[in-house]
Amino acid sequence: MNRLVLFDGVCNFCNFWIQFALKRDKKGKLTFGSLQGETAQRILPQYNIDPLVITSVIFIEDGIAYRESTAALKVCRHLDGGWKLLYALIVIPAFIRDGIYKWIGKNRYKWFGKQESCMLPTPDQRQRFVD
Repeated sequence: MNRLVLFDGVCNFCNFWIQFALKRDKKGKLTFGSLQGETAQRILPQYNIDPLVITSVIFIEDGIAYRESTAALKVCRHLDGGWKLLYALIVIPAFIRDGIYKWIGKNRYKWFGKQESCMLPTPDQRQRFVD
């Protein structure tokens, strides 16, 4: 579990991007879990992140937790193909990147909808999820 992506499991937009990442991580570098899950509830306090405040994707790599646009870009760096080139956007100051990220995050339920419960991975995907 060296690279863990924690996401809002009831957000349709978030679920779309997790499915997108799964298809582009053929080597299985990434592990996934919902922010509502037991693993997130247990480990996020270690990083001084309140697991009850679900506002951002969290990417944990090598013992460091990244949030918001930095987390998303670090995930892209591990995807197959040209998607890793998106990591070059890291040179844009975080306050600009995170401003855009927060604007999308604030409106994600309104624009893309919300599910009643977290997504369930397919049997083929199950080993890539923590809980």
